[in-house]
Amino acid sequence: MGRERDHLYITVPNLFRCPISMDVMRSPVSLCTGITYDRASIQHWLESGHDTCPATMQILQSKDVIPNLTLRRLINLWAQSRGPSSPASSPCLSSQHLASLVQFLRNENETEKFSQNIVHSLSKTADFARVGEENRRFVANFDGFVSAIVGILNREGVEIEVLESVIKVLDSILPQSGVNEQLSRFIAKSNGNYLASIRLVLQKGSLSSKNESVKVLDSIALDAESKRLIAEKEGLLSVLNNLLSLETCQDLYGAVFSCLASLSVNRSIKAELVRFGLVRVVTSTLLNPDTSTTLAEKCLKLLSTVATCAEGRSAISGEEKCAGAVAERLMKVSRGATEDGVAVLWSVCCMLGDKRARESVAGGNVVAKVLLVMQSGYGEGHFVRRMCGDLVKVLSVGLGLGLRYDTKTIHIMPC
Repeated sequence: MGRERDHLYITVPNLFRCPISMDVMRSPVSLCTGITYDRASIQHWLESGHDTCPATMQILQSKDVIPNLTLRRLINLWAQSRGPSSPASSPCLSSQHLASLVQFLRNENETEKFSQNIVHSLSKTADFARVGEENRRFVANFDGFVSAIVGILNREGVEIEVLESVIKVLDSILPQSGVNEQLSRFIAKSNGNYLASIRLVLQKGSLSSKNESVKVLDSIALDAESKRLIAEKEGLLSVLNNLLSLETCQDLYGAVFSCLASLSVNRSIKAELVRFGLVRVVTSTLLNPDTSTTLAEKCLKLLSTVATCAEGRSAISGEEKCAGAVAERLMKVSRGATEDGVAVLWSVCCMLGDKRARESVAGGNVVAKVLLVMQSGYGEGHFVRRMCGDLVKVLSVGLGLGLRYDTKTIHIMPC
């Protein structure tokens, strides 16, 4: 038992984990973006047809990889200090253990009677699954395991600690292919208890459980129907929004922003989020100097989503510092996020024609930034370049600048 616990609770430095597989890197290599991955994982990513950095989603100017020899030496030294056994080399949970757990979970009477045993066993399973890809595969693919733990969410009156431990396991195995599809199918066929249980954890769970619950929701929002089902579940959007006023964790904010952007599949949902005051919260987050680049990118994504409806554009226009906050972030975030920011500014400055929004960005050197976006090859697919051209036109008029531009060549010249 002692040996099993040593394997289960070993701490692996995050720096040593591959951002794709979450396993300890065997051959760390760096992309041109500066992000390091395990060679096997990033090669599989690139060979699958992707041309972006998985962590930042920036378009790769080069797909060449450079061995990170310093990090490799550090990993080797750390591995030697742990002894000959790798943390993910041999399973700590046997098939017999999971078989017993599945049987126990399916027995409703025993589950309610021995809730503390369930919490301990599921937490142990989640810790095991988080060690690496091999462990996640072992747990997620075990016959009947996913349906058994998800079945707990479909019951009424389950203790919050048990629900939290179930969410913890689901979050730990989400990276395993096919898990989110299974969850989405279960929820689509349910009477609503699944989502009600997740909502309860969002309301009464610990901070980590809330964060995990939001990520579970986001992962199962796979298509328009599942997104609509989640968004229209009574009170769920309100609960997600309330997390932004009750908590201050950037990780949680990022998870909520991503989930809300994913769920905003129609005008009514976007309008409801606007009524909740979401634009004000996002603006405040963008203005906060402590906001990370990753969180700022999620803010811009959510704003660009709600800006596609009239209520969203009006709210952005009505939030005095919103347009300025967006303009300030241009070119300081990833390519995709910069394009989201351009879309937000275009929506209020051009489509809505808001004079106040134009004035709020006038002092932020935004015209120069928009010109740089155009000349840097952003949005080569059409729309972003067109929006940039419109922005240059309306903003340069407001600033008294004489500019003419050719939208085909995107060369900008003073008149």
